[in-house]
Amino acid sequence: MSGSVTAYGLDALAFGPHPDDVELFCGGLLAKLAGQGYRTGIVDLTRGEKSSRGTPETRAQETEAASRALGLTHRENLGLPDGWVSPWAGFEAPEPERAHTSAVARVVEVLRRLRPELVVVPWEEERHPDHEAASALVTRALFFAGVRKFEAEPASAPFTPRQVLYYPLRHLAEPSFVVDVSTVYERKRAAVHCYASQVQPRPDAPPTLVGSPLSLSSLEARDAFYGAQIGVPHGEPYVVRETLGLADPVEHFRRNSFARPLFFPQRR
Repeated sequence: MSGSVTAYGLDALAFGPHPDDVELFCGGLLAKLAGQGYRTGIVDLTRGEKSSRGTPETRAQETEAASRALGLTHRENLGLPDGWVSPWAGFEAPEPERAHTSAVARVVEVLRRLRPELVVVPWEEERHPDHEAASALVTRALFFAGVRKFEAEPASAPFTPRQVLYYPLRHLAEPSFVVDVSTVYERKRAAVHCYASQVQPRPDAPPTLVGSPLSLSSLEARDAFYGAQIGVPHGEPYVVRETLGLADPVEHFRRNSFARPLFFPQRR
């Protein structure tokens, strides 16, 4: 109804294709928000059971430790099939069954139940097919979560978050803004290192990108580079699809003064 006030639940909710993706690419944001007293959460879409390293049981234990390191209020796993994430999964079922079989309906149910004010979603360009599919899946669900006649089980009221942010992974998207995560970077690093089965280089383990010798140092170099764009030690990039508005530019830049960038974006 026009003029009604949305009742939010979590302050911020991030979606990850697999356990460890959020920690690697936007863990600093969640650690910073938790440190400021906000209620934060993560929804992992899969259990990472197709991973070349570790087991789903090991990954679950690592996820619990990483959640503590980030100070999360809530975490859950939808158990979608690793390697088969799709925004169209379950739509082949008859209409009455889609409310509890389709992947979109599963994500819609989460959004309506947790009612996050800020939603953080993987960016649409990525090397891993599940990551690109996760972006499309959650983006689709964000739309339908606000459609009253879109059915999900259990039934609940439609919901639209205040703002959606997209976090780039290994594709270097042009950010809409960079968040200074310097003061919580050790917490982000600790959360990432909880996933020893995935990120620790080991000669006796199958070779993977995230477990390669230069993987973590390259990701930290990425965060240092984006931090340098706003003149701080570490930053994380985020993309919004709409134009951001400022009600009070003076107060905004007074509170967010990053006056000495060391690198500058390309202007076309």
